[in-house]
Formats: sequence, structure tokens, C-alpha cells
Amino acid sequence: MIETRLLRQFIAVAEELHFHKAATRLHMAQPPLSQAIARLEEKLGFSLLRRNRRGVALTPAGADFLHSARRTLATLEQGIEQARHIAQGLAGSLRVSSLSLAGYPSLLASLRGFRQALPEVRLELRELPSAEQLKGLLGGDIDLAFMRELPLPEGQIASRLILDEPIVIALPHDHPQAQAPEVDLRELANDDFVFTPQALGSGYHNQLMALCSAAGFTPKVVQEVARVQTQLGLVGCGFGVALVPRSMADAVLQGSVAYRPLRAMGTQPGPSIGLYMNWHRDNPSPQLQRFMALLDAGLPKPDAAVQKACATATGP
Repeated sequence: MIETRLLRQFIAVAEELHFHKAATRLHMAQPPLSQAIARLEEKLGFSLLRRNRRGVALTPAGADFLHSARRTLATLEQGIEQARHIAQGLAGSLRVSSLSLAGYPSLLASLRGFRQALPEVRLELRELPSAEQLKGLLGGDIDLAFMRELPLPEGQIASRLILDEPIVIALPHDHPQAQAPEVDLRELANDDFVFTPQALGSGYHNQLMALCSAAGFTPKVVQEVARVQTQLGLVGCGFGVALVPRSMADAVLQGSVAYRPLRAMGTQPGPSIGLYMNWHRDNPSPQLQRFMALLDAGLPKPDAAVQKACATATGP
């Protein structure tokens, strides 16, 4: 093993070609410097310098080794700087999951703002059902999850509501209620429903079932599919109706599916469903801490062109 200190001492001597000047540059006495170069040559097994009365000169091997020493120290310094940036949350990666990025242009714009603020941090984006996101958080595979409400292990997962959006009813375009200003859910008691499975998000699933129960019926579920996009595709093909977040109305199948607001029941406000930002309380990721700090301070907003592009990409 060759110490980096020896490499720095050799580079100083090789550049100065004078032991006294190199020692002055290194803030050390000349005899210890001469001894250090001799130790380096002994470790390498060949001479780096020719010493004579006229001064010091590099041997051919010494000249070649000078290039290697410079590259080695430069690579080491770059590695130290990169590691320092990662430790400070200025580089590295942030693993983010979401139900569907396409449905949330505001979320996309926030991620874009984070990317602009910290361009050396690589965003690793994954689209997953809420239940899978929770597994990823608990297993340490995900740093930040945007998901529906779920029963969370006490004390392990921190959660913040970031969006509360209305629930709408998705109808085939030729459904009798497709043109209604709003739909009374009770009038759909005899309709077929398309749902996502409870296993993929029990909180979301149970909330929609409770909504139907409050309307006086248990929905007749004829199909269960994992993705909301597939769910709405089946609605468009006439398999049934579906209760979905309002954001989906901006993103999926506007032509073949009609999205209508639900009429409030009695004095209760219209039904809504939350999107939550979740993270593991014990996650030490400095990139996650940077994201949270930027979020609390107000993430930098992308310019107008970027915001328009995000909205267009997630539109109908």
C-alpha cells in the first residue's frame, strides 16, 4: 500500500525538481522529505529520481509515474467530493413511488422543481399500488411514497396529506346518467361496478365500499383489476361504472368515459379521497431530508413552459 501522502510529496519534488523548494512548498524539513521519497522508491522497486550535484531529474519511470500519481489523487479527490455531496443530500438518489404520476401534474411539477434545485440527485420513479408502496417503505426499497390512506404500522411511517380530491363516478358514454350535471349514487344501486382489489389498497377500497353503503346498497362488483387505467378502460367498454378520484378524469379516456360529480348526501359535503405523502421515520436518507426541507420552504417552481408540458403530458 502506498500512502497518498507519499504521492503528494513525490509530485511536489517532481514539479519543483528541487528538494529544498519542494520541502518549503510542503511546509516540512528537507531531510524527512528525502527519506519519504526513498521509502516510496523502495516500495515501488524502481528509481523515480536521478540525484546529482546539478540537482534532481525524473527517470523515465518517474516521469510516467508522475502522470499516474496525479490521476490517482485527482480520482480520489473527485470520489471524496462526490461522497461528500451524497452525504449532504446534494447528490445520490431519491426513490419515489406514486399511484399514477400521469394523474397528478402538480406532483410532477413538484418533482421537476426538486430536480431543478438539486440536479445531481437522481430521481428513481416507480408507479405502484398503495399496498405495494407501503411494503417498499417498510422494506427500505422506497424513500418517499405518494399513496392513498392505508392502516399504517404505529410509529414507523410518517404521513402528510397533500391533496384531498373529489370522488367522481365514471360512466360509459351512453349511460343514462352520462350527461347529468351530477349523479345521485343511490340511483346506481342496480348497476354493475368495476373495482380495484382490496388487497392493493384496503383503505381506498374500504372508503369506496363505505360510500356505497351510505347510499343504501352493496355494489355489484363484476370485475376487479389492478390498475385504475384498466378499470376505466372496462368502463369505456360498457362493463360497468366505477368510483374514481377526480384526477383520473383529467388523464384517462375522456372520449369513451363520462365523469360526473356525485351529489352530496343530506348536509354532508361531497365525497373526497386523500393523496398522502409517506416516509419511514427511521429513513436516514439525506436526499429525503433535502426534499422535505425544500417542500417546507416551498419548492422552486418550474418555469411556465415546463408546467405547461407537465399538464399536457398528463391531460386527456
